[in-house]
Amino acid sequence: MTKSGFVALAGRPNTGKSTLLNRLVGQTLSITSAKPQSTRTRVVGIRTDGDVQMIFVDAPGLMDPEYALHHAMRGTAVRAIKDADVVVHLADATEGPPAPLAEAAALDAPLRTPVIVALNKADLLAPAARDALARAVPDAVLLSARTGEGTDVLLARLAAALPESPFHFPSDDLATQPLRFFAAELVRETVFEQLEEELPYAVACEIEEFRESTSPMYIRAVLYVERDSQKAIVIGAQGGRIRAIGTAARRKIEALVGSPVYLDLWVKVLRDWRRDASALRRFGYATPED
Repeated sequence: MTKSGFVALAGRPNTGKSTLLNRLVGQTLSITSAKPQSTRTRVVGIRTDGDVQMIFVDAPGLMDPEYALHHAMRGTAVRAIKDADVVVHLADATEGPPAPLAEAAALDAPLRTPVIVALNKADLLAPAARDALARAVPDAVLLSARTGEGTDVLLARLAAALPESPFHFPSDDLATQPLRFFAAELVRETVFEQLEEELPYAVACEIEEFRESTSPMYIRAVLYVERDSQKAIVIGAQGGRIRAIGTAARRKIEALVGSPVYLDLWVKVLRDWRRDASALRRFGYATPED
């Protein structure tokens, strides 16, 4: 009998969930950034090994929400936890033993789903600190999403915990979202890399046109910001910043799709979109009212 199920990667922001997803799937699907809260919606990656299929769900970090977008992100994370067959509670090993997942997620009832505690960034610990952490959290998996250390142990624990089930997806699938979704995410990842301070959090990316049949592939994307002053920064002097973002993002998309891409990138203002429920729904975020 085959085994298959959904594995939620859950934890506080900036614990390395997206890096771990990419490592486990063997493909860059979820955007990564040194800045916290870069993941805004669920990203699904699939790993099939022999008779075991793991469907990983990288959800936003469990944060204390400040505005409507944060509420939508936290809601997405909690739903991913509740819908999963197994939950990986990912925490930063350098911060010591983590709080229980039920506390971090503010769950209204105990989880019946198996929870595996995984302590990421263990490669940054001195041997004595690592030994102390292993004693403090004896059931945890110490790993490094960056180097791959310990991920074999995590995969074995997951395989043992998954239910017997037919595969949910073909064995050669790596993701469930369409290419246009990942194109938008790669553009947004580039924004996080190239813009400073709080500005990347005010940027949304929408794909207005996606033509796979042309050569090069044509993609028209719009970066939405909340104020005219932000638009000026994203465009840059004589268009230099938006060209740099477009060039870097295009190269990432080309690496993903394996063919030339023409990325037509624009910047528009949609005032206070992060606090506007209708704008959030337009960009695909589930609001508490949905």
